[in-house]
Amino acid sequence: MQIVWFKRDLRLVDHAPLTMASDLGPILPVYVLEPDLWKQPDLSLRQYVFLGECIDDLALGLRDHGQKLVIKIGECIQIFSELTEKYAVDGIWTYQETWNGWTYARDKRFRRWVKEKGIPFHELPRNGVIRRLKNRDGWSGKWHREMDKPLVTAIGSSVSGDEESDAMPLGKVLGLTNDYCVGRQAGGRGPALEILNSFLSERGEGYTKEMSSPVTAFNSCSRLSPHLAFGTVSIREVYQMTKSQSSGIKLQPKSIRGKWPSALKSFSSRLRWHSHFIQKLEDDPRIEFENMHVGYNGLRENNFNEEYFKAWAEGRTGYPMVDACMRALSATGWINFRMRAMLVSFASYHLWLHWREPALYLARLFTDYEPGIHYSQVQMQSGTTGINSVRIYNPIKQGIDHDPLGVFIKKWVPELQDMELRNLHTPWLSTEKIGDYPLPIVDERTGRSLAMQKIYDVRKGASHRARSTHVLKQHGSRRLAKKRSPKKSKKDPISGSLF
Repeated sequence: MQIVWFKRDLRLVDHAPLTMASDLGPILPVYVLEPDLWKQPDLSLRQYVFLGECIDDLALGLRDHGQKLVIKIGECIQIFSELTEKYAVDGIWTYQETWNGWTYARDKRFRRWVKEKGIPFHELPRNGVIRRLKNRDGWSGKWHREMDKPLVTAIGSSVSGDEESDAMPLGKVLGLTNDYCVGRQAGGRGPALEILNSFLSERGEGYTKEMSSPVTAFNSCSRLSPHLAFGTVSIREVYQMTKSQSSGIKLQPKSIRGKWPSALKSFSSRLRWHSHFIQKLEDDPRIEFENMHVGYNGLRENNFNEEYFKAWAEGRTGYPMVDACMRALSATGWINFRMRAMLVSFASYHLWLHWREPALYLARLFTDYEPGIHYSQVQMQSGTTGINSVRIYNPIKQGIDHDPLGVFIKKWVPELQDMELRNLHTPWLSTEKIGDYPLPIVDERTGRSLAMQKIYDVRKGASHRARSTHVLKQHGSRRLAKKRSPKKSKKDPISGSLF
């Protein structure tokens, strides 16, 4: 029999390891819950509860096919040792995983173990990400060819349902504390398909323009990001549904197409960027922990201000748009990509915090945490890639541009509920009382100017350009590479959570 090891691919449709294993005979579908993984500093209860809902949904789907999902709790090598001793296992099938540093180390140990035991182990590529990629030349074309392949759906027979399955432990048993995410999205394939269909047929028409503002983004973005992170749908499945919808729109008279052509084109391109950023972590796992460009080493590490960090994390910086976004994220597990960029920019530049601790804090808040996208974006927005333009978001301007009437701010910062609109984005200029809402912890203009000077002092260094060339060769988009040089580069599209 074949063991199918589910990781972050919690679906039955377009699951290549499941289909290929099923073609060879009986299968044993297994999910391994690893307690040590959930002790890592980037994971949280909101993600774990979402995972549990996805696993429940997967188990029901397998049951409908007369099969059983076997859940095991513990260290994966020990669990697979016991299974291979009990059954005549002809192979273990799974997807390649590009997640955090803990899973990277675990997978290396597991590959050594199966090699020592002589167990056939099949890790298939996931979402167009290529393992052991020599360079980025032609990557986009390879991704599109992968996305155009037919979906696979065949599921064979399972082995006896006598194999004992463990109960999923409560989060507190794993040491996960309540993070009060009252507005969290529901996990499972059913909710994923529901929001995908509603986005492609109703909500998404204004996507191109409305994804930038938190006032409109909660409805106009697809909200698929946690489902893509946990694999209740595949990138290929979403890509093909989007492509089909776009083709149908093109057959309609121009007078009734509305904004759909632009919206679907924008969304489709961001599906590719999703994989593009994960490919960066696949190629260079150290960017979860280290600056992508070594020239920035030591720039912020010894200047970490705990008081600033706490104010930022609690949404009490005195800048309404920053605080509203942080509070909304804390309560819902999601915020749109531009506001993610602003939160990181403010922490990295105005507060001059090294990106690692803010990155971990945000990772725990994101239900859709995807390390490949997360750490690439955090480094981009904190100016440590060496190949992207330095972009420092002015939080006052972001509020005026993307919440001009103060709808979002007043919802999430109730201390400013009665503030007149002309001072809402700069409440410290008002003569009115604002309760216990704090004054700005730093001066915006001063913080921005000092940060810009420090960053550009590094960029003017003699060795900066040489290292930037190396980073660009390894991580840069080939679509943009011909149009830019490391000295003067265009920024990559911001795709932190575009979905």
